[in-house]
Amino acid sequence: MNRILLALLFCFSISSVYTQTEINIISWNIRDLGRTKDDSEIAAIAKILRQADLIAIQEVVAKDPAGAQKVAQLADELNRMGAKWDYRISHPTQSPSPYISERYAFLWKISKLQNRGRPTLDEDMVTICDREPYIGAFIVKSTEEVIYLVNFHSRPHNKNPDLEVQHFHKYPDRLGSEKVIILGDFNMNEKHRAWKELYDLGFEPAIRNSPTTLKRDCDVYGNYLNHQIDNIYYPRQHLTLKQSGALDIVGSCENLAAARALSDHLPVQAVFIF
Repeated sequence: MNRILLALLFCFSISSVYTQTEINIISWNIRDLGRTKDDSEIAAIAKILRQADLIAIQEVVAKDPAGAQKVAQLADELNRMGAKWDYRISHPTQSPSPYISERYAFLWKISKLQNRGRPTLDEDMVTICDREPYIGAFIVKSTEEVIYLVNFHSRPHNKNPDLEVQHFHKYPDRLGSEKVIILGDFNMNEKHRAWKELYDLGFEPAIRNSPTTLKRDCDVYGNYLNHQIDNIYYPRQHLTLKQSGALDIVGSCENLAAARALSDHLPVQAVFIF
């Protein structure tokens, strides 16, 4: 009996050592997140995002308080769905024009993650980017590992977004960490040469060959997907990716208009193992 008890205790201790935590990160450009989103649309967005543990949002309206208010409403809606959430919203970006200034947001489940300090806009990138990135540090509670998220919405594809992202390979040195995740809407795909220096450091795109934006109308073949521009870039040697992909919130052409009322982008997801 004592041998059996010892064996059970040994197995329990081994399993405890190797317990893994999954952190589901979702990035989403929620187009014009502000007054254009009514209560039912915020509820629909929350239902899509409830599966996440950590959310990065781009294109929060900055020109009036409605953008920040809608993020708070989204957090309240998520809190009604069985888990407790916290959130932070950036100041408006210091953009060349108030018409292109936006806010960013992070939301996270407090059972799995803890905010390490207050997220901040990257002052060093103000003169380089039309919308400087929003950087947050989060502690994975089960392992006490710290991950950094660089949340970004680039300038349009015809305004050379590569001139912005070509600086992103500097983030591991600047942040003093190898566990840096760069995510958002980059207005160019993962094959662009501007990513080379980041790839040379061992980063990879979580999303490959997958359109992440929506057409205005379905084409004759029933296709409603468009450009490959939203992604999550992670250091493969320092973070273990379990699964990833764009979340199809449409499903069929009949649902395209309702989906586009939420956003013209799909959420993109990456699940990491800690």
